[in-house]
Amino acid sequence: MATVVTEMTMSLDGYVADPGDGVEDLFGWYGNGPVEVPTVGGMPPFRVSAPSARHIRETMDALGAVVTGRRLYDITHGWEGRHPYDAPVWLVTHEAPDDPPPGLTVVTDGIERAVAEASAAAGDGLVSVAGGITAQSCLDAGLLDEIRIDLVPVLLGKGIPFFAGPSTAPVRLKDPYRVIEGTGVTHLYYRLR
Repeated sequence: MATVVTEMTMSLDGYVADPGDGVEDLFGWYGNGPVEVPTVGGMPPFRVSAPSARHIRETMDALGAVVTGRRLYDITHGWEGRHPYDAPVWLVTHEAPDDPPPGLTVVTDGIERAVAEASAAAGDGLVSVAGGITAQSCLDAGLLDEIRIDLVPVLLGKGIPFFAGPSTAPVRLKDPYRVIEGTGVTHLYYRLR
């Protein structure tokens, strides 16, 4: 059975992007180390610390599918139908894109169906829920098993929050079951109660 996770790089004050969707202050850790981690789809490789490389590789190896919403799809151009971690992508949207890339699965009838399809495709692997709005929808629907945070030591002051107020707040998580200290980032793994 698949494990449904969401993981995003986040500032200490809870933001995953600045107000203009910029991630420059957050994504520095993807290029601040000596270890190269290849990606797919024409994206340049990551160059990270050894602990972060181990974290990324383990995630890549376990990843079976990605579920994203329309906002992140539009920002990333749907990763051309294949996530940089080499996993197929399910897009949850109210309106299908005009010209979706090959390999993209479009779901217009809800997050539950998208997660169910992606979970079936992932088998015993991970389903990664990408984007704060989509993660929020999964949290509200009780579909998330884990929240993973790549915590960066920066305060943005304002921006796009990871979670903008769960409908079931407060949401209590278990203590982190894994903490990986990278360079310029700490990777935190939490299970939901």
